[in-house]
Amino acid sequence: MQRALTTVTLLGLLVATAAAFAITEHLKLIKSPVYGPLVSKVMSPVCGCSSRTAKIRIRLRHPDKVTVTILDSGRHKVATIASGAPRPARHPDRFVWDGRTDAGAVAPDGIYRPEVYLANARRTILLPNRIILDTKAPKVLSASGAKAILLVGPGRSVAIRYTFNEQAHAVVYLGRRLIILGRRTRAHSKVKWAGTLAGRPLRAGTYVLSVGARDVAGNETPSAERKQVTVAVRYVELTPARLTVRSGALFAVHVETTAKRYTWRLGQRHGSHRGKRLRLHAPTTPSTYRLVVSEGGQSTTAVVRVRAK
Repeated sequence: MQRALTTVTLLGLLVATAAAFAITEHLKLIKSPVYGPLVSKVMSPVCGCSSRTAKIRIRLRHPDKVTVTILDSGRHKVATIASGAPRPARHPDRFVWDGRTDAGAVAPDGIYRPEVYLANARRTILLPNRIILDTKAPKVLSASGAKAILLVGPGRSVAIRYTFNEQAHAVVYLGRRLIILGRRTRAHSKVKWAGTLAGRPLRAGTYVLSVGARDVAGNETPSAERKQVTVAVRYVELTPARLTVRSGALFAVHVETTAKRYTWRLGQRHGSHRGKRLRLHAPTTPSTYRLVVSEGGQSTTAVVRVRAK
């Protein structure tokens, strides 16, 4: 008798297990009434950029009345962005969340998820897509130029190294003009500047660049908190910049330029030359002269003081 009861119990358990498995497999074959969700991954309602809102796109398999709400990480409702809106089937339905609660305040930084309620189907579906709301601007811990002087020419640039408190794109400004937007989001790296503005070479001079960071949510370091890097742009560099020679004596200056040939002028004399060492005879009249070396419309000057023999 006991053996018969045990057998019946085992058979019952097997039948129940098989039935549960069949029901589970059947449920797996039932397609969700909502498909193809596309949801913004990050947003910042305070950035004033394209990431200031989160876009939510879904498709319905059947027409229905849709309510879309935003839930926080504790599954608490934060905002309702659509309420009982009639939507057709298989049409991309788009909804937008501005990052604010139903009370109108900016929601706290954190992780949120959209929830879709279908009135006709009487189904509530929590989308797996996460929305990261981030309103904190990244900080620049340090920024520096690899060299103080940029000798402009093909393939020449100055490396600007930076360290941020988080992974972000480097942004470099010249005045109010954005001249560099880093391609990669890194907390520590470098960007290069070729001495150009809008693709055009700048004139020789000293320029102050300000280095900031822009995170993936669109938050950017305030201008007052950027780090400054000073770069001297040169097309020709003379060494030494000041020298004293005797009248009529032969002297030399070192010319650093990327050009193959350059022109020079000293007093009433002038000419062209190539090579890094320029040798000239000093004027015979004692005075102070300017040696001007030019290349591509850009010039630099060395002061030559000529004294009597």
